[in-house]
Amino acid sequence: MIKSIHWYIILAFVLLGVMFGCAKQPYSSSNKIYRQQTKKFAKTLQANPGLPVSDSIQQPKHWVGTTNFNLRKPHFVILHHTAQENCNQTLNTFTSSKREVSAHYVICKEGTVYHILNDYLRAWHAGVSRWGQVEDINSVSIGIELDNNGSEPFPSAQIDALLALLNKLKSMYNIPTGNFIGHADIAPSRKQDPGILFPWELLAKQGFGYWYGDTSKVNVPKDFNGEYALKMIGYDMKNPASARVAFRRHFLSATINEVFSNAELKVLYLIWQKYY
Repeated sequence: MIKSIHWYIILAFVLLGVMFGCAKQPYSSSNKIYRQQTKKFAKTLQANPGLPVSDSIQQPKHWVGTTNFNLRKPHFVILHHTAQENCNQTLNTFTSSKREVSAHYVICKEGTVYHILNDYLRAWHAGVSRWGQVEDINSVSIGIELDNNGSEPFPSAQIDALLALLNKLKSMYNIPTGNFIGHADIAPSRKQDPGILFPWELLAKQGFGYWYGDTSKVNVPKDFNGEYALKMIGYDMKNPASARVAFRRHFLSATINEVFSNAELKVLYLIWQKYY
């Protein structure tokens, strides 16, 4: 039984590699590297006692393989814009070992979706980032890159393709509504993407992230602390000004860093209540 499970895992990884290895130029060389990497990971997973294995105990004296396990599942979806000129440029970047950056999906302006890394594998898209108590975002997330230079609207075909993908990911991995966030949210001092033109409200209406709704009847308590609310939502508060900008960029399509106005505090108060 254990042996069959081991070979099920290695077969799955090899098939993932083959799936990407059938393409012709210009990505045949990077697809070959992908196959080699997945085979290497598969060998690690299926290794038996007595064989070198990258694990906490290199050669365990006693080994019993449990039947109760699976691969790690993503808990967040992080949305980016590529800040490049087109999809081909982005794909070239993500298939260059020198660049050391990747994602799981790239969505082009016309709606073409490139799946460039299996969801269960760890992409290098978040960098130094934090959300709540999670400091290694790459290990628990799926990264989606949208072909956009950072200063242009997102075409409807691209957003439709994104919504279809998000619906599949949310259903497949049971990702919480509040865990669909932007690169700028998790790295407020470094990043701006997906930018102030990204349609967060539209996504929230489909169940991907939160939105605040009508603020006309909101009464913010006098003791409400805006910085504490940002921290409880998930923002890194090492630089409060950057966190305020990130929040405004996501929910108010603005980039100023002053203290929140009364109208903005109403928005923050409603979003904070969504999380708690």
